[in-house]
Amino acid sequence: MPRALINVPQKAQRGEIIEIKTLVAHAMETGYRRDNVGNPIPRDIICRFLCRYNGVEVFRADLFPAVAANPFLSFFTVATESGTLEFQWVDEHGNSQTSTAIIEIE
Repeated sequence: MPRALINVPQKAQRGEIIEIKTLVAHAMETGYRRDNVGNPIPRDIICRFLCRYNGVEVFRADLFPAVAANPFLSFFTVATESGTLEFQWVDEHGNSQTSTAIIEIE
């Protein structure tokens, strides 16, 4: 899978609600279109997104063919402790991409 863009605050106060934004570059082919010779273009979509905060799952989304190419997700979590946010995108073929971001809690 291609690159991902992640927007996480570098610092936050303990107990603060923080917004996390992610975008991954992916064509998200639905499988309904045909190529220039009339053959169906095989379906290729991201079907699952996970976010873990220091190993604990804080957000999960199941995606379907109606989701746009380059899916953008925005969600909130509570800043509890300094650590790592791990983001994982999984396509329907079992391929996955993982990215991380560090957050410091004051």
